[in-house]
Amino acid sequence: MPGSVLRLLREGESFVSGEKIGSGLGITRTAVWKKITALRAKGFVIEAVPSRGYRLIRSPDLSGEEIIARAGGDLWKEVVCYKTIDSTNEAGTALCLGKAPVSGTVIIADMQEKGRGRLGRQWISPPGLNIYMSIVLVPAIEPKDATLLTILSSVACATALRGTCGVDARIKWPNDLMINGKKVGGILTETRADPDRIAWAVIGIGINVNMESRFFNREIRKIATSIKAETGIYHARSGLIIAILEEFEKFYRILVNEGGGSLVAKWRQLSCTLGKRVSVTCGPGHISGVAEDVDDDGMLLLRLPSGELKRIGAGDLTVMR
Repeated sequence: MPGSVLRLLREGESFVSGEKIGSGLGITRTAVWKKITALRAKGFVIEAVPSRGYRLIRSPDLSGEEIIARAGGDLWKEVVCYKTIDSTNEAGTALCLGKAPVSGTVIIADMQEKGRGRLGRQWISPPGLNIYMSIVLVPAIEPKDATLLTILSSVACATALRGTCGVDARIKWPNDLMINGKKVGGILTETRADPDRIAWAVIGIGINVNMESRFFNREIRKIATSIKAETGIYHARSGLIIAILEEFEKFYRILVNEGGGSLVAKWRQLSCTLGKRVSVTCGPGHISGVAEDVDDDGMLLLRLPSGELKRIGAGDLTVMR
């Protein structure tokens, strides 16, 4: 309901009367006031003027109500925001294991105490600065296409960052978001699949938004960055999340309706991996070669020194200099 109040406030050019909000939502003016009070308690600045109504002045930096009100589309069913959480992916997995998951649930945290990336690596997650979120989906794709969910997520994030922040966001296979050769974000996709369907997927997205270099230790500072570090501009997190969700839904519809071909083509355009000499760690060993392409299943095609073309589904990739 608060999201509906926000939609009405945003649709109005100036003030929106309590009577109009009440009739639009089928509630009394007293109930409208209670909703306005609840939004104010969550950080929304809403002006009230007798005989004129209400006007939204400012939204908080991170708000589930703001996100669900503005994300649009019909994929997103619920946005849950936590002040502090162990891990958004753990919360998403618990949601899926506890009951039938609601596809289109978005879990967001201001801070993670046990944030993690691929291969169990720690993801530094201080409060008030970055995006830590997970998307719960029951995707309408076959199990063989599960890898494409990471491709989809990376394309959506890179496209949103480019359009919203004006940065040259690129993708390093399989799941890293890069700006000027440094990592600005990553994606962790976890799935449960039956033989004929994907039961659920939890897609974790972490992006360094307003983090300053002092939060990185010396070694990480060489390879990591943030949007603010690259642009010198503070960015509200809710606005970035809304842009990511809008792009995610657009590319998800493409995947479901058209298959992975056009999605992978977009990934190729945004890649900073293809054509480079790389080393890929797969389990205890590693192989080197030229990252020649990604096939329509999202698999890396690595041209080995012998001339053999090897197809790789997962691994830790390093660009060789």
